[in-house]
Amino acid sequence: MTNPSPTLHGRPLDEAARRTGILAQVARIDRLVEDDGPARGARRIRLVTGGGLEVEIHPDRALDLGQVTYRGTPIAWMSPTGMVAPAIAECTGDSWLRSFGGGLLATCGLDTYGPATTDAGVEFSLHGRVGTVPALVTRASISGTELVVSGLVRQASVFGENLVLERTWSADLGGTSLRLTDVVRNEGLEDSGHMVLYHVNIGWPLLDESAALDIPSLEVTAKDGAASADPVGWQTIEAPQHGYRERVYSHRFVGQGTVRVAIDNADLDVRFELGFDSSTLPALHQWKMSGEGHYVMGLEPVNVSTFGGRAGARAAGILPVLPRGGSVSYTMEFGFGPSQLTRSRA
Repeated sequence: MTNPSPTLHGRPLDEAARRTGILAQVARIDRLVEDDGPARGARRIRLVTGGGLEVEIHPDRALDLGQVTYRGTPIAWMSPTGMVAPAIAECTGDSWLRSFGGGLLATCGLDTYGPATTDAGVEFSLHGRVGTVPALVTRASISGTELVVSGLVRQASVFGENLVLERTWSADLGGTSLRLTDVVRNEGLEDSGHMVLYHVNIGWPLLDESAALDIPSLEVTAKDGAASADPVGWQTIEAPQHGYRERVYSHRFVGQGTVRVAIDNADLDVRFELGFDSSTLPALHQWKMSGEGHYVMGLEPVNVSTFGGRAGARAAGILPVLPRGGSVSYTMEFGFGPSQLTRSRA
């Protein structure tokens, strides 16, 4: 729902108009093209809401998110690869890691996520390929009191899947939250397996040993040995450690309606909340990586909870299938605001 009475830096919209030469002075959508390095030629869209929220959207990465700042505080973890252009991305085996730029959202799917596997004679790479597919941008504008960016991303193959992601980002003028609406359609001639994971990556300075994590799940399952040896470690946020082994946990939310998970840093007076609908995203995978240089907390809603990739989901009898002509919708909200905790340091 949009805000019918927005304020910009504490002033009503009509009063802000009296104090500016043009709305773009305080709120705008910029469209840019990278001109150097591994990202050369890639498009970037920048949203400035006028409420302290600035968002970078990458059309050539399925309209995923790069860096996001709230009141000047960086929120996302950015990887050593940077946000590279899709022309140099790799989609075989585990090579997804060579172009995983991080960012506040990296979409994994649309037909697999998790480890590389072979299913029915077809090779499925780590986390799928949709995140390297450029979008057809259909809208990037301010309409009334709302900033909107939308587009179409088609993951298709001759004799293979034909899945279309219709993606819309929206934010209120003067607002401090970002809304995502995704519709995935099967436009192929056969039913198609459909798996999706929303790889939301939180980094320093929001992620810090002084911050607190809130995941109100019904059940927590550890992925492997490192996580199993630390079954309650998902709750803590440590300082970066040399030689840290990543830990992955699955959190179950079936039947809980709209779920909100959060990282709250009282020292920065910043809180990040991720909201999603558990009827279509019934679980969240938590990627806890407290290593030096790779200091990140992944909060990753999924449409099916499995650690076994495409083949593992089929073997377990839980592979979601989109029928020919069928569709499914997902909604998420990225919210930013002041801390709800007490400051830990003087």
